Amino acid sequence: MTEIVVEGALFVVLLATAVALLIFVLVQFTPLGLRIRQARNRRLIEAAADLVCPIHGPHAATDMVLLPNGERICPECFQEVVHG
Repeated sequence: MTEIVVEGALFVVLLATAVALLIFVLVQFTPLGLRIRQARNRRLIEAAADLVCPIHGPHAATDMVLLPNGERICPECFQEVVHG
């Protein structure tokens, strides 16, 4: 009975390894992987660009003020808008 359980577990490990290897090859060596990496880089660059105010410069993500419409604004610009 133990042999059957061990054989089943090894088969599952073999399948998981094969799937992981397939995904690695697809991501590293195909145009699909290139598109995935480019999309990830684009998201990172856009997120970093959203943290830079053209007037007051860069801010930390926790310092930015989230407006009701979903836009982010730096705290200095927010103070200027609120207090006139």
